[in-house]
This record gives sequence, structure tokens and C-alpha cells, in this order.
Amino acid sequence: MIPMTLNEIAQVVGASPHDVPDPHALVTAPSAVDSRAVVPGGLFAATIGARVDGHDHAAAAIANGAVAVLAARPVGVPALVVDDVQQALGQLARHLLHHISPTVIGLTGSVGKTTTKDLLAQVLERHAPTVATDRSFNNELGLPLTVLRADATTRHLVLEMGAGRKGDLTYLTGLAPPRIGLVLNVGTAHVERMGTGPADVAQAKGELVEALPADGYALLNADDPYVIGMTGRTKARILLYGRSAQAQVRAEHVRLTDRARPAFTLVTPTGRAPVQLDLIGEHQVSNALAAAAAAIVLGLDAAEIADGLTTARRRSAGRLEIVERPDGVTVVNDAYNANPESMRAGLRAAKALAGTRRTVAVLGAMGQQADASRARHAEIGRLVADLRYDVLITVGTGDPHAMAEAARSAGHDLAVHTTGDVTAALTLATALLEPGDVVFVKASSEIGLDACARALADA
Repeated sequence: MIPMTLNEIAQVVGASPHDVPDPHALVTAPSAVDSRAVVPGGLFAATIGARVDGHDHAAAAIANGAVAVLAARPVGVPALVVDDVQQALGQLARHLLHHISPTVIGLTGSVGKTTTKDLLAQVLERHAPTVATDRSFNNELGLPLTVLRADATTRHLVLEMGAGRKGDLTYLTGLAPPRIGLVLNVGTAHVERMGTGPADVAQAKGELVEALPADGYALLNADDPYVIGMTGRTKARILLYGRSAQAQVRAEHVRLTDRARPAFTLVTPTGRAPVQLDLIGEHQVSNALAAAAAAIVLGLDAAEIADGLTTARRRSAGRLEIVERPDGVTVVNDAYNANPESMRAGLRAAKALAGTRRTVAVLGAMGQQADASRARHAEIGRLVADLRYDVLITVGTGDPHAMAEAARSAGHDLAVHTTGDVTAALTLATALLEPGDVVFVKASSEIGLDACARALADA
């Protein structure tokens, strides 16, 4: 955050100061929407959520060091009152970008956004000051909060951009216009809100490349036909990445180590270099290539990129997070969120990690799958059986039952158990696990299986 007085911020966002003793007081630290996350010198944005009204925590934010509160009404402590707090945060972020001008890299996709963002940030920050989205704060609140962490020294701004419906990326790119746009893939995440199928999802995701300038770069996954179909929607220069021979940035000689970590030769226009990722699953190769493509257009060479990818570590919790228990049980917590594509990738990665060890899957519902939801859950059930998992525990009624039924029908000596809720699933999994097992836990975030995974890891 570049230092700004409360009076300057009020002018930018059109705010009315209330209970502000010193309009020249400086905001010198990033903004926060959680009063517990406020740092001295920051600004607290009082947003209203489904269960929490930030205005009720304004006094606590000031006590924690906030200079003032960005609020929709007076709160009895120093506040800048606006009609719409979310919109005001966006205005403030846009104002900041005009004054510091970093290279903005926007990335979107149905799966892999957070992992790719984390990889790219670790590659870039070895060479220049870089700010990247924290965890998956990729929406209309998270994006401006990320921008407001940048300052005059920031050279690269890596912004994960989520899209729950058409128009979301148009809004986000309006707040932070990217020069580089990275599209990972098109799947079924959020299909319920976007339309009826992948073509509708592609229409929404392509808003990112439409926002790019002519001197920018659209980095497109050559292995995804829906992403390749976006080439005609941008005036930016195009660079393809992927495992396809037509990709300028690609992987050759892909293999998995005995710890299920991918290794490959990175091929780029500047040369080639070996990469050994510290993440599990072959699907991580695509995420690494996406990060490499962005680094290439930013001027890094193949050796520098390969070194950055090899030394990168998992940063965000709940995404193929591995915990080894003292009794030899390995817990693979992938419960941050779920859709069919990420569920398939996670199941395969955990099975590859297990090798000949006994495998247990604890799976809940995948949200927002529209009319195809039951069929997609059944497909996952059959995959669990086909991959030769030993035990499947489903969590919840409805679609998880379809998963269980399909798994039973597929056979392969798979033991299938159904549970009604997270507590019951934890109790059953705890009883069934044996020393040396690998247990994979995944569902959409609203199911709450992250708590189950963490309890299993701590057992």
C-alpha cells in the first residue's frame, strides 16, 4: 500500500468522514475484511457476509491498529462512509495501480488456479518484488485486497481471478487490467451459474483474454480445445503452453517419481531444462507449464524457470496437502473445494502416492453441477473402483449416495460405506484406518470435510 491520508482516500472513493479526528492520518498498511487480520496502519473494510456483519467488529479493528473503517454507515469509531464498501475497495485498488504500474498477470481456469498462482509467484519473486493472491482470495473482494498489498517497489502482481458467473472476469479485469492473461482450462466448475455446459464456461473464462491490450500476451493451454478456441477473442499476442507438440512452452519426458512427484524436461523458446516438482500428481505438469509460460514472457530463461519450479513448495492449505502420521498413515487433504476435474486428478494423485499401500477415499458432494450432478457423482464412484481403492466412505445424502451406488456396482472388491455427515465420516474413517494406509479426503468446501481431514491428520 502506498501511504495515503484518510482525506485522500475519501476523495478517491467518494466517502464521507465520520468520527475522524485527523483527516491527515496516514494509512500505510494493507486493507483487511477480517478485524483479526488488521495490521497497524491499515484500513478495515466492513463488509456484510451471510453470517457476519463487519460493522459489528469496527471497534475491534480500530483496537487492533486500523487507522479507520471503510463502512456503509457510521460505526462510532473513525470511518469513511460510502454507499458500497465493495465498490469502494475496487476504486481504491484501481487508483493504487495507476500510481505504481506493476506488470499485472491475471490467471483463470476451472481447476488449478491457486497452485499455478503459487508456483508462478515463487518463480518470479526470486528475481523481482512480487505480490500474489493469498490462498484463493480471487473474487470481487479478494482481488482488490491483493492489489492493496502492492507498493511502489512491486514489479509483478499475480492475480488469481475467479468466475462464478458470466461478467465476473469483465468486472475484475476492469479493476486490475492485466497485461498478461493466463487461461488454464475449461471444466464444469460453476456450470450451474454459467449455463448448461463447457461452452458456457469457456464464454465466461474468455473474458480475461478479451481484456488484454494488443501489446500484452494471452497464454493459452494447447491441450484444452475450449481454451484454444479463445484465440480469436483477443488482440494480444498468443503463446501456447502444454504437452502438445504445437505448444511453444511444453513438457517432454514426463514421468512420476516413486513419491508421485512429476519430473519432466521443460522446453521453451529460450532452451530446455529439467524440472522436478515437489507436488504430487501428473496433472501438476500443466500447472507448472502455465507458470513457465508467464515467466518466459516476463524475460526469464528456461534454466531460471526450471530452478524456480523445482524449489517451489505447496503454499495453500487443503490442496493435496500431505500429512504423515507417526503410525505410517498418510492423510492427503484435498478438501478445500471440488469439481469433477479436480476430484479425478486428486484421486489419481493419491493413488500414485500410495503405490502398493492400502487406500481409503473419504468423499463428499461436488457443488454446482446442475442437472448432470447425479451422473457426475456416479462417474467419480466408478473411478474410485477402477483405480482399485480399497475403501470408499461417502459423506451426505443425495449425490454422494449416487457415488456410492456406482462404486458398488463397479465391483473390484471395493468396500463402500455411506455416512450422513462429517462427524459420522470421521468416526468411521478413524475406526477403519490401519497403519500405513493412505487416506484421500475431498469435497466442495461447504461440506466441511477439511475439518475431517485435519482431525484424521492429528489422530
